[in-house]
Amino acid sequence: MSLGGEVVTPYAGGALDRAGQLRRDPVALRTLAGRDGAEVIPLWRDRCLVTDEAVIRLVGTDRHRLPAGGDDLVFLGLHADRPVFAVDLSDVPEAEALGAVGADRTVDVRKVVHRLDPTEAAVLGYARGLCHWHRNQHFCGTCGARTRPVEGGAARECTGCHLPIFPRISPAVIMLVEFAGPPSRCLLARHAGADEDSFALLAGFVEIGESLEDAVRREVAEEAGVVVDSVRYFASQPWPFPSGLMVGFVARAGSEVTRVDGEELLETRWFSRADLRARRAARGRLGTPDSIDRLLLEYWLDAGDGASQPG
Repeated sequence: MSLGGEVVTPYAGGALDRAGQLRRDPVALRTLAGRDGAEVIPLWRDRCLVTDEAVIRLVGTDRHRLPAGGDDLVFLGLHADRPVFAVDLSDVPEAEALGAVGADRTVDVRKVVHRLDPTEAAVLGYARGLCHWHRNQHFCGTCGARTRPVEGGAARECTGCHLPIFPRISPAVIMLVEFAGPPSRCLLARHAGADEDSFALLAGFVEIGESLEDAVRREVAEEAGVVVDSVRYFASQPWPFPSGLMVGFVARAGSEVTRVDGEELLETRWFSRADLRARRAARGRLGTPDSIDRLLLEYWLDAGDGASQPG
């Protein structure tokens, strides 16, 4: 997906105004939450509550159905001036959460994202990631005292040492490694635990003290034994499972010789564009439907037909 030439990845490009200026005003937030048109997205242990394939979003008096503790709203922002909140119902049994909001079942947002408008997917991903963080940040890592939500749920504060605590993002790089050839090819790998013929792009977390480009070079060298001599940014993707940021790159290999580490990777294979097209035809798709890896692979295929290079 693109927007004015910019690559827009799944869970990104949402139209929600996060309205940071309102977060520090508890009176304003209470007023927004009390509006008839205020919307609340309930979640249960990182899962959406759905009925007839539609994600439950409570509006107006529907909020009265929330179980005890369901007033702990997390402010997400404004959508066309409509306040949007999330609430985590994980403290009650699943059956109680379902009955309270009139849902049939709970599902992971990744199971329904292909049926959602991109804006809705972005909001649900945001809600999922933020609620997960709150549920796992009840104690201060400095003094051990309990924490409490502040700023409408955008942060927490220690009740002991008053340390402000903000959500942490875990950046990771994902890269399409290409070799000029001829013919030009891209490197895919079979990761530990993957099926026999399951190949994917290389990826890894960014370490302290390295740039994103440094992380690309290190991961490719460590896992596949390949030295890359150029790294070009492609696009980034929010990955709220639970709190990642995937940053995509295209890297050029100086050699086609590989050496897998035997731990992260079990096998590597170079694929030509013809190979990938045949693989896509046999499987119906390339990559993961809601992941940036699919966009990287499709971009590389298109680039062979004269598409512009990433900036």
